[in-house]
Amino acid sequence: MIPIAKPLLDEREIDAISNVLRSGMIAEGAQVAKFESVFADYIGVEHAVAVNSGTAALHAALLAHGIGAGDEVITTSFSFIATANSILFTGAKPVFVDIEADTFNIDTDGILDKITPKTKALMPVHLYGHPAEMKAIMEIAYDHNLVIIEDACQAHGTSYGGKKVGSFGTGAFSFYPTKNMTTSEGGMITTDDKAVAERARMVRSHGSKQRYLHEMIGYNLRMTDISAAIGLVQLDKLDNFTSMRQENARILSDGLQDIDGITVPVIRGGCSHVFHQYTIRVRAGAEKRSELAAMLNLNGIGTGMYYPIPIHKQPVYRNLGYDDNLTVCENAAEEALSLPVHPGVSKDELKTIIESIKNGVEANA
Repeated sequence: MIPIAKPLLDEREIDAISNVLRSGMIAEGAQVAKFESVFADYIGVEHAVAVNSGTAALHAALLAHGIGAGDEVITTSFSFIATANSILFTGAKPVFVDIEADTFNIDTDGILDKITPKTKALMPVHLYGHPAEMKAIMEIAYDHNLVIIEDACQAHGTSYGGKKVGSFGTGAFSFYPTKNMTTSEGGMITTDDKAVAERARMVRSHGSKQRYLHEMIGYNLRMTDISAAIGLVQLDKLDNFTSMRQENARILSDGLQDIDGITVPVIRGGCSHVFHQYTIRVRAGAEKRSELAAMLNLNGIGTGMYYPIPIHKQPVYRNLGYDDNLTVCENAAEEALSLPVHPGVSKDELKTIIESIKNGVEANA
């Protein structure tokens, strides 16, 4: 089976973990501090705050900006549910905007209609590793005095206009095992705002910046030195991983772009795409998408449907009263199909994927 995702670990990560275990310091310590510093430099910000998941990064970032009950945060419904749930965790309300059909990212043309006096933040998602339209988002945020929380959980190293995502507002990254780099589990908050960084550190550690003195409600969201040690090695490999993903994506697009009924990913001008996922659209709809995926799976090719049910249509959100009509988002949910693009995919396997899709589309024509 060619897996849809595969963490790439070797002796460097094993040695890094062993060194931490031998040190006797396995909770949050020197390795976490070093990882924060190196990651901040990589993104191009002053501060980075390590936490234990991408969800925790989103949650803590919102709390660090004072988002809470009665507030609204505008975001996208075409994402993993943690995007919106992190807003609910604070007591605030997610407000959904439709997406762009080509990039799958939030459609900035729809944001202005959703702004109310309760709106406090915008949360764009750099989905699949392609950046959202940050110029327009920054202008809207400035004009309406809104905070920007970037969900960059799938976008390590992605850039917009030569600037890495996670540096336009307050960024949130995930290091889950399927991400472009991993710490096994983990997350990171990035910011140029010293006060936001300080509050985020308090949120992750029971509301405390001095031991046994608790100034606010906080949580246990800390990263371990074991995870940070893995992250330091993975970050050193990230640019090479990204180059390999981009080359694999180029090969896939060259082979798939002329197949009737298939739309390959786009890259907006002035942007980079790190291809956390290589996601095509099967334009015939959900049934044909499922048939193609089933055929690929039978041929030993892993696929992913990210995301077959938009957040606003999830039962938990329906129970909360959400009944949005997001046509582009709902169409994408029926057509999006992700293919293996990670650095572990060989050139021969890429050929197999291309030929299998060609055969599958022809057989169902």
